Amino acid sequence: MCEYLTAPFAGWRIAGNYLVSPQGERMTPERLRGLLWRDQMELRLAGYASRRKAETGTRARQYQAKVKVVIVELDDWRERHFGRVG
Repeated sequence: MCEYLTAPFAGWRIAGNYLVSPQGERMTPERLRGLLWRDQMELRLAGYASRRKAETGTRARQYQAKVKVVIVELDDWRERHFGRVG
């Protein structure tokens, strides 16, 4: 592994098992995993919150009438559309 990192990590370096910041703060792999896990969980919770917000509107629409049901006696409908036979 390279001793010095480039691009956005300019100034950071690897010393043994630590990632060392330009200010000299040392981070272990476990600490980095913990920070990444927490960031992932915060993003996940933010996504769930927005999904719940979106679903509340869906639930309200779910109980509205989607189809209008009209009940007509079959013999009345036939008579109206085809007339009386014989």
